[in-house]
Amino acid sequence: MNTPLPRIARRASLSEEVFLALEARIRAAEFRPGDRLPTEKQLAALFGVSRTVVREAVARLRADGYVETRQGAGAYVSGQPGKASFRLPSAAPDGPADGAQIFELRLLVEAGAAELAAQRRTAAELRRLRTELRAMAAALKAGTDGSAADDGFHRAIAAATHNPYVGRFVAFLGGQFSETRRPTWSEPARAAAAQREHETIFGAIEAGDAGAARAAAEAHLRNAAQRLGIGVEAPLRHRPGK
Repeated sequence: MNTPLPRIARRASLSEEVFLALEARIRAAEFRPGDRLPTEKQLAALFGVSRTVVREAVARLRADGYVETRQGAGAYVSGQPGKASFRLPSAAPDGPADGAQIFELRLLVEAGAAELAAQRRTAAELRRLRTELRAMAAALKAGTDGSAADDGFHRAIAAATHNPYVGRFVAFLGGQFSETRRPTWSEPARAAAAQREHETIFGAIEAGDAGAARAAAEAHLRNAAQRLGIGVEAPLRHRPGK
């Protein structure tokens, strides 16, 4: 059968749905800093779920810095809700707009990382990039999944910036969306196109050409999005007088 099967989106769990609903209300200031959330019993009745589901949702709100729990007094909205963490959707992007925004974020971060890497990379970091590039080439030749080496290649670029925060954020992005690389590696033509883009990025970084590295990374991410059926606009360039 040659007809590609449609992707099946993972349905959010009940606790995730409750979490997202409460998070939205906190962000909209319906619950303000210092406000006490309704009790577990009240929330369970409001959402039509069990108290266990509510408890899991509130635990996630607490982990993400939206609420503070006080022994015997319930949960209260934090002074700076959500400041303690940054989280991307745990499931596949919810439609083209969501996917485009996520790829736009990746473009801003990863293109900048490639630019810095071209300026700062060491011989050891180039060797690591070559290792990941060769691992992807071997996977392509064998027709196997090269997504782990794909992740490793992008993490190696981030490491070559010599900025640990860039490295950690790119690793975070890769961990959240490593699954989005798998469709590329499941289809030989897509994998071959992606590999050519990786080689272009590497060549620019090896040559120390920061502008070419940024441009190659931008092109790779726009093409990667397109391979998933997601359109990402070309980045806006500064224009004199604007």
